[in-house]
Amino acid sequence: MRALVWIVEDTWEATIAEAARFLPADADITLLHVAAAEVEEIAAGAQHGLLGRRRPGPPGPPPALRAISEQAARELLADARARLGRDAELRARRGRIEREVIQAAEDADLLVLARDGDHAHLGPRSLGPQARFVVDHAPCRLLLVWPETPPDVSTIPPAPHDPPPQPR
Repeated sequence: MRALVWIVEDTWEATIAEAARFLPADADITLLHVAAAEVEEIAAGAQHGLLGRRRPGPPGPPPALRAISEQAARELLADARARLGRDAELRARRGRIEREVIQAAEDADLLVLARDGDHAHLGPRSLGPQARFVVDHAPCRLLLVWPETPPDVSTIPPAPHDPPPQPR
């Protein structure tokens, strides 16, 4: 089994705990972190806006910002592998997060990810936009993790009202 475990800063511990619990010992595991490229682009744009005209040099984010981002991703992935307690390939990517995750999952048998929305209620808002996209477009099976204790069934949103009768 090839398993891809998507690591996100807020929920990585729960994701790793569930991956360790459910993945077989012989699973080929890849831990994935994706940095949003638009954050660096915004920072580069802000620098240009504050400092006037664009300075000569390569396009894109300042090298120091990219280095900080890459170092943080390496540390997060290393911490995740240590907590997993077994060998795993570490993969750091950057770009549109949801698209990078889908592309990385192309060869996986299972994708492990955590809910990233409202953790207080059951329902569709427990998934944020990126996780919703990944759930809807994943090219493999999913293990969807509650990063905390799941809410009670009483938190399910009420059923929609019946639509009004249509005139004849």
